[in-house]
Formats: sequence, C-alpha cells, structure tokens
Amino acid sequence: MINDILHEADSKMDKSVEATREEFAAIRAGRVSPTMFNKIVVDYYGTPTPLQQLASFTAPEARIILIAPYDQGAMHNILKAIRDSDLGVNPADDGKVIRCVFPELTEERRKEYIKVARGKAEDGRVAVRNLRRTAKQHLEKLEKDGEVGKDDVAGAEKRLDAMTKKHTDAIDELLKHKEAELLEV
Repeated sequence: MINDILHEADSKMDKSVEATREEFAAIRAGRVSPTMFNKIVVDYYGTPTPLQQLASFTAPEARIILIAPYDQGAMHNILKAIRDSDLGVNPADDGKVIRCVFPELTEERRKEYIKVARGKAEDGRVAVRNLRRTAKQHLEKLEKDGEVGKDDVAGAEKRLDAMTKKHTDAIDELLKHKEAELLEV
C-alpha cells in the first residue's frame, strides 16, 4: 500500500519535471525551434486544434521559421493565432508558407526570458511539493485507519522527502542550463 502511494507520487513528480522541461523548450534562446509553437492553438473550422497538427515547420536560418499549412484554407486562422500568441513575432505569408522572422535577442529581452524561466521553474517546484503533500496525506490516512504502523509511515515519509528533493533538484538543474543558454550570446 505504501509502495503504491510512493510509486504514484514518483511518477507524477517525473511528469511535473517533464512538463517543466517542455515549458523551458518553448522559451526562445538564440536559435528558434518548432517547439516554441507547441502551445499555439488554431481555430480550425470551429475546432481548437494544435498548430503542430495543421502545418509542417522548417528553420532555414537561426532566426526564421517557415510554416507550411497542410490546408491552405487554414492560413488566415494560423496567422491570427500566431499574432495573438506571446511569441512577439509578426508572421507574413506569401500564399503558400508563413514566414516568422524573430528579432535578435537583446540583453533586456534575455533578462525577461530568464525571469519567465524562473517563474516556470517555481511552478514546477510547487507542483512537486503539492504532489508530496497529497502523498503525505494518503500516508497519514493509512496510519489513522490503522492499516500501517507509525514506523512504516515515518520511513515512507523519509523516502517521500528524498524523492521530492530529487525532483526539485532536477528542476533547478534544468533552470541552470536554461539560464546559461539564455545568457550565451
């Protein structure tokens, strides 16, 4: 029973770390990548659809992304979704592809991105701590119901704390790498 609770908490914490990694991938540093467009949702014939499902992406240069919609009828909605996003880019289309030219990162913009990354890292750490709290409540309930002993719960809480530290350290490491990547000129 205790192992099930700890295993579930561990897998959910892994997912929180992975979600934080994906959030970091969406923050631009130096070279642009299609992952920056992962969060964009386009109104495709009345259905909110992820942009990744509606187009292919190519990056011919470090600051340019070409987006080729599979359905040319969706071009206008894709343009609108990109403009409305927080990417800070003004897309242009030539009838076949959408060209997004990203401006050079200034020192000020890099510092803003670092603040964004720190916020996303803190969100990830909070998610991990919330999972820890939930698992701890389940363990305490088991003890209160008399299903396990006090020593078993104490040992499980120590393992849970070690697990929490491992995952928050992983998020801190991701943040350190992202900051270094953002400061690199």
